Amino acid sequence: MPLLLRTIARRAAPVLRGHTVAQRANVSGKPAKTVVGPMETVFGIAMFSMAILAPSGWILAHLEDYKKKE
Repeated sequence: MPLLLRTIARRAAPVLRGHTVAQRANVSGKPAKTVVGPMETVFGIAMFSMAILAPSGWILAHLEDYKKKE
């Protein structure tokens, strides 16, 4: 049985390796078309923080309600 599996693996390996797709990163070397201002940056960071922290805060604030067995 191990000989059969080894034979199958040897024949299948080149076939499987031959169809791999080379992954390439899309890197741009150009500067941005428009400059992002400091207020836009602060607003963006605040919105991302709110989107992550608000649901967690809601759950922690109402943890005692969730613990009650009804």
